[in-house]
Amino acid sequence: MAITTVPFGDLSRQYASIRAEIDDAVARTLSSGQFILGTEGAAFESEVAQYAGVADAVGVNSGTDALFLSLLVLGVGRGDEVITVANTAGATACAIRMAGAMPRLVDVDERTLTMDPAQVESAIGTRTKAVIPVHLFGQCADMDPITEVARRRGIAVVEDACQAHGAQDRGRLAGTIGDLGCWSFYPSKNLAAYGDGGMVLCRDAERGQALRRARNYGQTTRYTHASFGVNSRLDEIQAAILRVKLRYLDLWNERRNQIATMYSRRLASADVRVPEVAKDRRHVWHLYVVRSRHRDALRAHLMACGIGTQIHYPIPIHKQEAFADLGMRDGDLPVSERAAQEILSLPIFPELTDDEVGYVADAIRSFSPR
Repeated sequence: MAITTVPFGDLSRQYASIRAEIDDAVARTLSSGQFILGTEGAAFESEVAQYAGVADAVGVNSGTDALFLSLLVLGVGRGDEVITVANTAGATACAIRMAGAMPRLVDVDERTLTMDPAQVESAIGTRTKAVIPVHLFGQCADMDPITEVARRRGIAVVEDACQAHGAQDRGRLAGTIGDLGCWSFYPSKNLAAYGDGGMVLCRDAERGQALRRARNYGQTTRYTHASFGVNSRLDEIQAAILRVKLRYLDLWNERRNQIATMYSRRLASADVRVPEVAKDRRHVWHLYVVRSRHRDALRAHLMACGIGTQIHYPIPIHKQEAFADLGMRDGDLPVSERAAQEILSLPIFPELTDDEVGYVADAIRSFSPR
């Protein structure tokens, strides 16, 4: 049968491939009668810590809360500034605001669209408490110069690794390089729940304990509140589902890499700029993002071919109404602003077939801007 449509994503395909394991995990949890802070969550935290090679991992209810609670336990609060990028999901900046701090935005590297390390030091001021590099689309930011500046200037590093489960920078896993690392389990992620969920990776156990208090109203024991906290707990059903999926993460990431390689090879002569993988990085291809000066026309052409696409992200943070009080203007972050006009995310998920990849690539090669 000839291919006529390719969805941007299809979560039902993955469920079909592991249905029996997922159904067993959900049934086991329902039968246990434990739904909050039970054995499934504890086991998943232990398995993630072992996978990542860290002292502790703490489940929370979203990637946004993972970032917010990380800042909270690091002492970031009202009047402080946190350096991050404008080329990211709004959740990154929202988490900074949730902690009471203000985002301080820097531009991104032209090749990778991740934080430009050269701009970090000049952005550090007397109120700077932390920097959040974003591992965008599945590729790590250039962490060595970022962490070196942070250590020298006495500020914390919180990795936004919400799109980068399994990615590496110089052999180190995303989320394990800074002071704390944050994962999201939003349903479209490489490691995905069937709802919201998040995780904080901790290199030391003391911070893990502080996070456990912070996610549960600041309690040390029931009804004993030692510090400020919120309700941000990964529920048992999602943890049970994620325990199944964690076993497949590396396999799925390898399939994403195969698809990305096919795209890059087939699009080498097309009128698009394919994504670059920086030296010493392991990209896990949460998204495969091309760039085109005719992005909107190309997207319309692909839609007419039955191909789903998305734009991640069409409006940089500093141009969002919610962050108008940052006082930034057009032209302040030229690389981020230009990228927002050019980027287009193509279908990429482990169950995508080779024929579907070929159909997408052929459709892009057939595009001719008027």
